[in-house]
Amino acid sequence: MTMPFAGGIDANANATLIFSLVAAVIYAFTLGMPPTLARSAAKTLAVAMLAVLAGMQGGPLLLVAALALSAIGDAFLSRDGEKAFLGGLASFLVAHIVYVVLFLHSGGGLELLAAESWRGAIALAMAVFAIVMLAALWRRVGPGLRIPIAVYVAAILAMGMSALMTSSTWVISGSVLFMGSDGLLATEKFLVAAISPHRAWMRLAVWVLYYAAQLAITLGFLLG
Repeated sequence: MTMPFAGGIDANANATLIFSLVAAVIYAFTLGMPPTLARSAAKTLAVAMLAVLAGMQGGPLLLVAALALSAIGDAFLSRDGEKAFLGGLASFLVAHIVYVVLFLHSGGGLELLAAESWRGAIALAMAVFAIVMLAALWRRVGPGLRIPIAVYVAAILAMGMSALMTSSTWVISGSVLFMGSDGLLATEKFLVAAISPHRAWMRLAVWVLYYAAQLAITLGFLLG
């Protein structure tokens, strides 16, 4: 079996990646169940193991920090209630800011963004997506959530834009998947009726897109 890192399946890096993938799959199968510590652990470990992998492989410290903050956000979001949601929102907000710094530090700047038309097209699509989502959410959420959500939307848009300044298609793809996951999460949480039959597949899609995003960004830095 061909593995992404040196050594076989039992090499530390490959074993850690497999551990992360297994945790992600376990969480996917428990999405419809009530929140439990085991379920929270599976969700948290999926991305926490990516942070461990990045550290083991000598990845940028900012990558390790962003993944660790994301894992903390996952722990919050694995529980119910507005306080847990706000805790997750805050954790991911800081994670996105760290990603922005990482992408800007490792990227080619605005010159790269302007050099290729496809980058500009994706940037425009990201901006339109963010504006539409914010406009839709502004009417549906309570006054106490409007500013936090607006700040979060700005942060993830900045993350997507800064990813476009890197040369890694893995990182760019990961940022697009991340925005798609967050958009679908917001739709499922605030825009879809509580009894909607669509909630089940939307929750699964949110998780699949999100984990794929974190995995793509991680591998983009470690293998690129």
